[in-house]
Amino acid sequence: MSAAELFVLASFGSALLSAQDQKQVNADAALIEDFDKRIAGYLKLRKTVESGMSKLKPTNAPDGILRHEHELGHRIRSARAGAKQGSIFTPEITGEFRRLIALAMKGSNAEHVHTSLRNAEPVRPLLRVNESYPHKLPLQSTPPSILLNLPGLPRELEYRIDGHDLALRDLGANLIVDIAPNVIP
Repeated sequence: MSAAELFVLASFGSALLSAQDQKQVNADAALIEDFDKRIAGYLKLRKTVESGMSKLKPTNAPDGILRHEHELGHRIRSARAGAKQGSIFTPEITGEFRRLIALAMKGSNAEHVHTSLRNAEPVRPLLRVNESYPHKLPLQSTPPSILLNLPGLPRELEYRIDGHDLALRDLGANLIVDIAPNVIP
């Protein structure tokens, strides 16, 4: 085989690999787009539920804030009575989050992430979808290097770690929206 033929063959192989890489990138992007659509659907439901409530006025009184949180949580739970694990974190989306978290835990900050997770207070008992996050339990923070690899969330939601699981929490309602199981190595 001539050098020119080898060059053409190598170029074709490289282009083929690029096409395969592109397909994977497109598949990953489609999963994140699906996740974003599911988040938007939840927020639409939340907004509808919240529109029927009186607005929480600025206050330093914890009782008023807690009352509003309980009412919002109750209304969302009722509106999502059939909510189950996987409504937002589908198996495919969970797989993508598992991949993104694994990447974050292999980078230059890997040891810091592992140390942070080891030193964090365990959340147990297990969190449940459409239930309140227990007030007596600490809110274990999610290491920043993991957050940087995950899709951003609207201000009403946050990620929380529960052992090896990743929970999606509604801050204003103190509600577990969904759980991605076994995504933290």
